[in-house]
Amino acid sequence: MSKRIRLAAIALCAFWFAMGSVHVTPASAARRVVAFSSAYPAGTIVIIQRQRKLYLSLGDGRAIRYPVAIGKSGRAWSGWTRVDGKYIRPAWSPPAAVKRWNPRIPDVIPGGSPRNPMGARAITLARSEIAIHGTTKSMRRSIGRAASFGCIRMYDEDVIHLYERVQVGAKVVSLP
Repeated sequence: MSKRIRLAAIALCAFWFAMGSVHVTPASAARRVVAFSSAYPAGTIVIIQRQRKLYLSLGDGRAIRYPVAIGKSGRAWSGWTRVDGKYIRPAWSPPAAVKRWNPRIPDVIPGGSPRNPMGARAITLARSEIAIHGTTKSMRRSIGRAASFGCIRMYDEDVIHLYERVQVGAKVVSLP
C-alpha cells in the first residue's frame, strides 16, 4: 500500500471515530421555523404535549419548533405560567417526588456534572419544581417521549438556542 493511500485511510478512520463520539440530532427531529397560530404573541412559548413539540412564537404567523420530552402520564402539566429564571449549567436538587422514587440520588448534583439532568441550560417556570432544560447524553433518547417527572426536556443545542431567545417573564402555555 502506498504511503498516500495509507495516510488517507488513517485520516478516514480518524474522521469516522470522531463522528462516532458526537451525537448529531437527526434532521427529521431538528428545530425549524414553521407556520404557527398568530394567536400567540412573539416570545410566547407554547408546548403541545400530544405532538411532543415546543414552539417559540415569532408573532408573525411563524414559530420556531423544537422536539421535546414531556412529563410521564400523570406528571405532565397543562395551563399558563411564565418564565421566572434562566440558568447556565445549573446545579440540580432533585424534587421530593424524584427523591421518593430514588432515595440514593444526591441532594445536589453540581452543574456540568455528566449526572446532572439539567444539561447546558435551564429555563425555570413559575410553577413548583418545573423547568425547560437540556439533557445528559444518556437521556437524549427520551426526546419525543413522555419521560420526565414534569419538566420539559430538550436537546442541549436546542435549549441553548431557546435560552438565547426567551426573556424572563415570557408567557408559557402547555396544551394537552
